[in-house]
Amino acid sequence: MLADTNRTGTDTAPAPQSGAFRDDRSRRRYWILLTVLGVVSAALAVGLLTWDNPLPFGTTGFWRIVELRATSIVVIAVVVTCQALATVAFQTVTNNRIITPSIMGFEALYVAISTGSVYFLGAAGVVALQGVPQFLLQVVLMVGLALALYGWLLSGRYGNMQVMLLVGIVIGGGLGSVSTFMQRLLTPSDFDVLTAWLFGSISNAHVDYLPIAIPLCIVASALLWIRARRLDVVALGKDAATNLGLHHRAEVMIVLFLVSILMATSTALIGPMTFLGFLVATLAYQFAGTHDHRFVFPVAALTGFVVLAGAYFVLEHVFYAEGAVSIIVEAVGGSVFLYVILRKGRL
Repeated sequence: MLADTNRTGTDTAPAPQSGAFRDDRSRRRYWILLTVLGVVSAALAVGLLTWDNPLPFGTTGFWRIVELRATSIVVIAVVVTCQALATVAFQTVTNNRIITPSIMGFEALYVAISTGSVYFLGAAGVVALQGVPQFLLQVVLMVGLALALYGWLLSGRYGNMQVMLLVGIVIGGGLGSVSTFMQRLLTPSDFDVLTAWLFGSISNAHVDYLPIAIPLCIVASALLWIRARRLDVVALGKDAATNLGLHHRAEVMIVLFLVSILMATSTALIGPMTFLGFLVATLAYQFAGTHDHRFVFPVAALTGFVVLAGAYFVLEHVFYAEGAVSIIVEAVGGSVFLYVILRKGRL
């Protein structure tokens, strides 16, 4: 009877597979998606480099403009890699798909530092924030805040992730209140200068920052990639991960440290972008069709590049409003956040 069934082909359902994907169809769909995202990313990069270049192709001036624009491409790549990988890893260790690392106070600390500089130094405070030492100082302060928070609330005997998140929210809210108080005491001209500076913008990044930001991004991202299989185990929960032989608390603290480096680098480089990481991570899980971090990370990074570079291209070359990129991304990301919250019962 079994031979007849196989010969007539009545039992044609594909056998389930073990691994990152349910079946061969899901695997092929993933690689097709990754290829499409790669092609779109490359097309956007070429468009940003060459579109509306006023000088003839191939001339010295043409390549000079392309070289200047290449800085923006590198900045976008660094930012989306930091935001995408940090958010995916953070959501995994917190076991919560509707939060971002921003709630830990990174952006609130950045705003407080910027506001304090303008409050005490006036408009010259913005100039005082620019420079490699200032960039390093901001990164160190953000990572230091994160390490203090993790070490205090996770290393103790009764370490609790939920308490850590709540304390992070409270610290962020407190820093935000202090910043708001100082902003109300500023003169209108200083307030305008500060407001323009606090918008997350690609133009905030300086070429001098990249020799520091790029290695930090590469090293932290590579370490997260190496720990991708461990993150798969962490995603199962503390009890399951411990039963499988993983030191859950130590792994969580290592991942959170790497997340803090990525988020501090991105925020210090271009400023706050609260919902970019959430938007990218949500789309990546929907697109990838798997929870294996080795496959989710590349999709998240490429999706982030398509989103940010696409918004930058449209606003710069169509609407001539480059500075509004963060506003558009935050608006779209916030809308997706509300949509996910409303559908949370079915996710």
